[in-house]
Amino acid sequence: MANKIMLVDDAAFMRMMIKDTLTKNGYTDIVEAQDGEIACSKFEEEKPDLVIMDITMPNKTGIEALRDIKKAHADAKIVMCSAMGQEAMVVEAIKLGALDFIVKPFKGDRILQTVQKVLG
Repeated sequence: MANKIMLVDDAAFMRMMIKDTLTKNGYTDIVEAQDGEIACSKFEEEKPDLVIMDITMPNKTGIEALRDIKKAHADAKIVMCSAMGQEAMVVEAIKLGALDFIVKPFKGDRILQTVQKVLG
């Protein structure tokens, strides 16, 4: 069974970059969301196996979306992305149940490593 991955970032180029890396490596079932609010409703519809989510977004931040998704789905697998200098938010995300975090700017192999680790 193919794993479904949801990419959540308000920057379309970031979603495209991650999607490109994933599809080149066999992960083809990918859904996207532009912010935390959309991510929460799409999570309900799509039930992805993994969410890769930016921390800083409009409407609902990645931290707020993480909290909401984990409240409804304690077993949700979520990896956060953050820019350098967001250590406090990264710590909060881990406390809220994020499995890992990736610091931007990142290399494709770091994304793959994390995805493979989280999905087994």
